[in-house]
Amino acid sequence: MDKKDKPELLAPAGDLERLKIALLYGADAVYVGGDLFSLRANAINFSLEELEEAVLFTHSLSKKLYVTVNIALHNKEADKIINYLEALDKIGVDAIIVSDPFIIDLAIKRTKIPVHLSTQQSTLNYEAIKFFKREGVSRIVLAREVSASDIKLIKEKVDIELECFVHGAMCASYSGRCVLSNFLTARDSNRGGCSQICRWDFKLLNEFQNQLQGEKDFTFCTKDLSLLKHIPDLIELGVDSFKIEGRMRSTYYIATVVNIYRRVIDEYFYDKKNYHYNVEYEKILRNCANRDSVPQFFDGDCGVDCQYYNGRVEVSNQDFLGIVLSYDEQTKLAVIEQRNYFKQGDIVEFFGPNTEPFSVKISEIYDEFNNIIDIVRHPKQIVKLKLQIKVRRNDMMRIKK
Repeated sequence: MDKKDKPELLAPAGDLERLKIALLYGADAVYVGGDLFSLRANAINFSLEELEEAVLFTHSLSKKLYVTVNIALHNKEADKIINYLEALDKIGVDAIIVSDPFIIDLAIKRTKIPVHLSTQQSTLNYEAIKFFKREGVSRIVLAREVSASDIKLIKEKVDIELECFVHGAMCASYSGRCVLSNFLTARDSNRGGCSQICRWDFKLLNEFQNQLQGEKDFTFCTKDLSLLKHIPDLIELGVDSFKIEGRMRSTYYIATVVNIYRRVIDEYFYDKKNYHYNVEYEKILRNCANRDSVPQFFDGDCGVDCQYYNGRVEVSNQDFLGIVLSYDEQTKLAVIEQRNYFKQGDIVEFFGPNTEPFSVKISEIYDEFNNIIDIVRHPKQIVKLKLQIKVRRNDMMRIKK
């Protein structure tokens, strides 16, 4: 990446709604899974028809769409993959994300789709990257275990696009190379079925089979990754794409995380001399997730504080209160589709792609028939709020903390 080029912000999308939210909230590109050969078996995923619609919408914004084809291919699927790749080529996707060497070779020889090497290859050294570049790969999605010193050396040794995870869940093994799920539940983690054994609670025994007591049962669950404060470092290192994890995350999570990373990238990139890291952004990110986040391996100091062992608490997020459907500038009424319980007198915050965050105390609430109500408690209930500050369609409303 040329130093004058702003890096790409790459967001996940589990369906068309989340894809549109990610792009509207500031992502330069999105990555999605098709209903074949993708490593998120429990996600909704995209049919070919939906991928075609997604490409049209993405390209209408002059942005990019990548499709994950990162499954470990079995014999029974070897004769089916070419038709799928040719369909993706015809649709016009901007790249595919691949780990299986056969799919890499096939895509390069039989299609015009650029190939990005998946993080499933756990690539951490420049010799491996040189090899994949010779094979025709145009971008490397680095292993989530990559450090700043690793990236620096790779950039010095190989001229190729680099993509780096900056936010989201981590794997207890090298990016999905765990077989505990296969062994304990017969769900293949390398084919999208991981049952997240690392987040289970276990009895911890010593060599005499005596149970060791802790605050709660033992886990080896990793904390999440966040490189928000290291965005300037990543830009200066020349990383081409900053990747957010989470194709199964909610629209609110996607909007919040993309919005914050968009702000930090732009604040540093366009005014480096006056850049000041806003620690309040960390608070916003913490409030939309249910696990702690740390830099993990980036600064080379991934130790005991990077994992949970006991005493872990994961609370389902209830911050997301609603999404704006419309706003009437004459009546000052915003139409809101509810997502979580809120009531008259609550202090809430609105934010959006083109709306600076602002707080307001809810005074009057009207139902869709203009009757005054004091509580909004029904899922996806349509209500109206009086707001003096203009909001826009797809802006979001959350608890003010």
